[in-house]
Amino acid sequence: MGYTVLIPARLASTRLPNKPLADLGGVPMVVRVAQRVRSGVAPGTRVVVAGDSPSILLACQNHGIEAVLTREDHPSGSDRLAEACELLSLADDEIVVNVQGDEPLIDPTLVQAVADLLYTHTAASMGTAAHAIDKVTDFANPNVVKVVLDSANMALYFSRAPIAWWRDGFAQGIQTLPDPAPLRHIGIYSYRVGFLRQFPRLPQAPLEVTEALEQLRALWHGYRIAVHVTRQAPGPGVDTVEDLERVRNLLLNQDSTAVS
Repeated sequence: MGYTVLIPARLASTRLPNKPLADLGGVPMVVRVAQRVRSGVAPGTRVVVAGDSPSILLACQNHGIEAVLTREDHPSGSDRLAEACELLSLADDEIVVNVQGDEPLIDPTLVQAVADLLYTHTAASMGTAAHAIDKVTDFANPNVVKVVLDSANMALYFSRAPIAWWRDGFAQGIQTLPDPAPLRHIGIYSYRVGFLRQFPRLPQAPLEVTEALEQLRALWHGYRIAVHVTRQAPGPGVDTVEDLERVRNLLLNQDSTAVS
């Protein structure tokens, strides 16, 4: 049950220029991500960076990480992944997992679990992950994406709104969390390669445009998304200079603990 992990990386980040090459303990961030994933996934799993610049490829090559050069002008991450599948000559029945290049603290066991979804849920074209929300502020925050599931842990809907909505509990505003706890979506995806090749060509869904959530395109067109519910929230990603400093400190503390 082998699969390929694809890590898209683009230099043109508006909030943190050259983000994939940002230094984390002497190693470029995208390399850190690839190394972390490779350390904990199943043996034989292929880990490949899909970069948009020769400088990204060079950084990967210098650290023994496989990488492919994709176009700079892709409108979305899924387009970049689809091109990477072509460059790697992946077959339609293979599985890929998309790990973002700004997640240096990603848990490799989560990567494996999201890949496994497509082996156990044969009706699903995609897999992803979620965890229980434990803060009212997160439930109300439109930047925290929520997901609701059916009895088979298939996604029914993703939203920036607080869902599921508690009929009798929010009359005075959102002051407590409903029971059972709502779920926060984690932005990691597995795909069947044949679906991934088709996905960028599907027309945008009205709900996708409204919510600014690309995964709603799959649901709108009738594809199924399986969801792994994990107890552990993912480590922080890197979007800003402040995020970068926080992750640097976390990694420094981890390295210090490992040495001691």
